[in-house]
Amino acid sequence: MPNATTPAFAVSSWSLHRRIGLAYPDRPGKPATGIAEPVWGKGEVSILDLPTEVKAHGIDRLEICHFQLASRDPGYLAEMRVALARAGVTLQTLLIDDGDLSHPDAALRECDLAWIAGWIEAAGLLGATSARVVAGKQQPSEKALDFSVNGLRALARRGKAAGVRIVTENWFALTAGPKEINHILDRLEGEVGLLADTGNWSGPTKYESLQAIFGRAERCHAKAAFDDAQAMDRAEFRRCIEAAKSAGYKGPFTLVFESPGDEWTGIEMERDVVREVCAGA
Repeated sequence: MPNATTPAFAVSSWSLHRRIGLAYPDRPGKPATGIAEPVWGKGEVSILDLPTEVKAHGIDRLEICHFQLASRDPGYLAEMRVALARAGVTLQTLLIDDGDLSHPDAALRECDLAWIAGWIEAAGLLGATSARVVAGKQQPSEKALDFSVNGLRALARRGKAAGVRIVTENWFALTAGPKEINHILDRLEGEVGLLADTGNWSGPTKYESLQAIFGRAERCHAKAAFDDAQAMDRAEFRRCIEAAKSAGYKGPFTLVFESPGDEWTGIEMERDVVREVCAGA
């Protein structure tokens, strides 16, 4: 059983976006056409075959970006769910990568909320244990935070009905620091969880800020920096994982690789560092 020294691992489909190649752009007000776009090339593996590939690399949890799924059609989602079950892979999180719950325009806010809710329903049909929702993209203000909290609370109810835990992330302007994260989570009183991403914050207070939120996190995106020769900044990545460990984080680590070079090589390098830190090496 995973614990503090032997953590569970997941991989994000974003880590393999060049292997998948295709995308199905879908955003509020501009629903997907169902036509694949070779945004990152023609791809080498279908998203339907990704669970088998992930399992072959010793990982039994997957996170999928919404725009890499061809459709919200129940038949297609059932096909994806079967592929996951056959491979013995859990869909840990559906990553809903758009929408702005903090937008000052009420009509746009409601449009985005309805669009996100549709993807939460899809997460339920996929059998995902959670869905990650963007808290908001506006600069922090009392009104923007109120809008975000109200939207997240409504989506949490939709998630509960679908059997999906809603989590949000330290991502975009609204959640630029621990103060905003804690404000949102405090007001939601456990209705929404936190996914902490090690790569979304920067600056001199980065590690202090990460440590300040990791004690509340249920998920972690573990994202290292690599150069063009695929050399990892190990010291920086270790400090991120040490911040999580120091804060008492005991959840799974989702390995996120988005740099040049072979994807699985980078993912496995990240896994090795997380294992080392968690084991106290």
